[in-house]
Amino acid sequence: MEEITQIVLLLMPLLIVELAMRIYVILDILKEERHVLGQKKILWILFCGVVTLGWIVYLTVGRED
Repeated sequence: MEEITQIVLLLMPLLIVELAMRIYVILDILKEERHVLGQKKILWILFCGVVTLGWIVYLTVGRED
């Protein structure tokens, strides 16, 4: 039981960063002035919300700046 607690404590910062980045990306997609690849914001929101590390894909190729 102690080992599981240690593993959870080690992974907690990564989980917090993952959640924070998902929230940031979804809020970024929802901005009116934001243009995304394929012009399908709802698909990007679903992709970033469901796929682990999907926010990295969005930030690298999904944004049209």
